[in-house]
Amino acid sequence: MKFTCSVEINRPKAYVAEIFSDSSLLKHFQDGFKEKEHLGGDPGEAGAKSKMIYEKLELIETIIRNDLPDEFIALYEHKHMTNTMKVNFESLSENVTCYTSEIEYTKFNGLMIKFIAKLFPSMFKKQVLKWMNQFKIYVEHH
Repeated sequence: MKFTCSVEINRPKAYVAEIFSDSSLLKHFQDGFKEKEHLGGDPGEAGAKSKMIYEKLELIETIIRNDLPDEFIALYEHKHMTNTMKVNFESLSENVTCYTSEIEYTKFNGLMIKFIAKLFPSMFKKQVLKWMNQFKIYVEHH
């Protein structure tokens, strides 16, 4: 399953990317986020691994490419699913940035999650768009 979401943010690209790359701010726009625990590699660089801890789940993030402020690509692994996320930031004008996130789920483990993904694929896109809009609000107001 693959989908793309985009939002326009009324801030310069460099500022948007700076906020995006600061994991200490995730709690402000990702519901249930608690902490990001570095596991290995150079933080923020390709190959770096981190455990992302939320109230209801834990993910392992492996950075594939970090070319911010332009692009960020990472792999996310959870016991029930695996996906990649490719983020692009594009300047539409001096103070407007297009934030695009392309998500591709490559693996679902377990009958229930396979069933949910098959019958309700929009649920996954809706969650990504929710967090992107919360990010937009945070960036525009801070």
